[in-house]
Amino acid sequence: ARHKCGNQKSCPQNYFAFKIISGAANVVGPTICFEDLVLMSSVKNNIGRGLNIALVNGTTGKLLKTDAFDMYSG
Repeated sequence: ARHKCGNQKSCPQNYFAFKIISGAANVVGPTICFEDLVLMSSVKNNIGRGLNIALVNGTTGKLLKTDAFDMYSG
């Protein structure tokens, strides 16, 4: 069986499924998947160098905001 975000097993009821994949240098960008929906990725063109963060409502699971913080340039 396939599980949300390609995880190895399903989450218990009343839990959100998520998977965060780190990028690899300038070759592969990071990906953030939440409840089987890709929130941030190279394909969506909404990632950046540094920390990529997706803010999600902890009750509803609704995406509130995504942003990237470049920790290299200051």
